[in-house]
Amino acid sequence: MSTTRKRVYGYLAEFKSASALYKGAEKIRDAGFKKWDCYSPYPIHGLDGAMGLKRSILPWFVFFGGLTGTCTAFALAYSTQVVIYPTVVQSKPANIFTVPAFFPIMFELTILFSGFTVLFGLLALMQLPRLNHPLFASRQFHRATDDGFFIAIGGAVELAAREERVVQARQLHERQQAEE
Repeated sequence: MSTTRKRVYGYLAEFKSASALYKGAEKIRDAGFKKWDCYSPYPIHGLDGAMGLKRSILPWFVFFGGLTGTCTAFALAYSTQVVIYPTVVQSKPANIFTVPAFFPIMFELTILFSGFTVLFGLLALMQLPRLNHPLFASRQFHRATDDGFFIAIGGAVELAAREERVVQARQLHERQQAEE
């Protein structure tokens, strides 16, 4: 008979209420953990601050994606209308002063490039698609979409290095359950 050991992803702590989850998130943040997340059935106001999350870099990606779209549209329109195939319309020369005619395509490519940057940047930053997550194996975790409040502390290497802090997190969880 072979015995297979499942690899431990981390610890999953369940809390009774949103306020207990909020307090637990502050304690875990103060303990110095890097790889952890909170799960609740609805958004909790201020939880991002309690977790110590920073602002996303995605808006900068979108800005530069839109700027790339604008520059691409201008280069495409200018090269085709002025450099490669200059078209004389109503005896007016094709030159840099025809830029107002380029605005619709510049706007369209700005929006298109920004949209694709949002889509692919968000997928990359969230490390998606991830079809299966180790938390799905937990028996209680299905309640996170209904009435459960959870904190998952992941990363086996980090947990091994910080076993003392994990014990503190467990004690915090036990105290939170005892208080409520």
